[in-house]
Amino acid sequence: MTLSVHRLEGPDALVELEPEWSALESTLTPYLPFRSPRWNRLWWTHFRRNDGRIRDEFVVRAVRDERHRLIAVAPLMRTKVTAGGMTVARYLQFFGLDPFVTERRGLVCRPEDQARVVAALRSDFARVAGSYDWIQWSGLETAERSDREPELRDRSELSDFFLPLPSTWDAFRTALPRNIKESLRKCYNSLKRDGHEFTFRVRSEEQEVQPAIERFLVLHARRAELRHSNVFASPSARAFIRKLAIEAARAGCVRVFQLQIAGHVVATRVGFTSADELYLYYSGYDLDWSRYSVMTTVTAEAIKWAIAQGLHIVNLSLGRDVSKTRWAPREMAFTAGVELAPSWRAPLAFHAYQELARLARADSVAQRLVSRVRATVRAAP
Repeated sequence: MTLSVHRLEGPDALVELEPEWSALESTLTPYLPFRSPRWNRLWWTHFRRNDGRIRDEFVVRAVRDERHRLIAVAPLMRTKVTAGGMTVARYLQFFGLDPFVTERRGLVCRPEDQARVVAALRSDFARVAGSYDWIQWSGLETAERSDREPELRDRSELSDFFLPLPSTWDAFRTALPRNIKESLRKCYNSLKRDGHEFTFRVRSEEQEVQPAIERFLVLHARRAELRHSNVFASPSARAFIRKLAIEAARAGCVRVFQLQIAGHVVATRVGFTSADELYLYYSGYDLDWSRYSVMTTVTAEAIKWAIAQGLHIVNLSLGRDVSKTRWAPREMAFTAGVELAPSWRAPLAFHAYQELARLARADSVAQRLVSRVRATVRAAP
């Protein structure tokens, strides 16, 4: 079947496309909030760059079938990088370039349509091959491979981990591996042993979500002091999650899970919901309560809540780490990589960009070392 590719003229077109986009997104599972029109519209508002050296240009594509039905959205931008007054590189990439606020970037389409959608997009890009040097593909589902898909360099994979839910918590807990059963037992018993009682709250209304997000930002930053990076350290990231939470609350699709002890929220996790799925996003906790594994308790209570609500899937989020794999979840892999444009300058631009990036990383490391040395000298007696 013949597909047609349409370039959206600007951010206002995202609003016009939102009803169709939302209908398409509702057919995709496991649920990922990063594929929603809301997420992408707000992302462009808060993270698009235009600082003289780097400029992001709006080049979103909608893909339709022969009946003009929307079957895919490619939330793309063309990024131009300049140095010394010269354009070093021009490349296409998906919305979501941020400090991992957006955990998955890429196409919005059904897996069975991916191969022909990618082929249609590549044909469309080929007509303007002189306007870009490479495409940074991302979020391609690896379960659906085709000869029509691009050959990628610098390939990488990102895994998504999710839990199909039974009808009861007891059935879910019985099927868990022994190590997580033991962890859960210790979480609850350690609080009881020390005389602590907790209250589990689920915040969903706009007036309660706003302060819950502020507490989340505080606790997420505190967690970052231990070993994790604070993905909401920048003003743009904080403004984004605040606005997203408000809009999602109005739409009834955000939940902020809180563990309260003695009237204080000591641990929290943000979740996004679809019709019958829950995506568990970032978390935060008070380090003074870390010995009680309060984040494990929050996750367990959120899963209990999801089962009680009749949801079918809890997504533990993307990225491989033991906090997800110990629940024995199912895994879905996504592929990313670079496809060079069919032009003479593409490989030259790609290598020049890589060298600039390497020098920038080296300079950043050097600056941090100098700062540490200066701080040490100032602190010396």
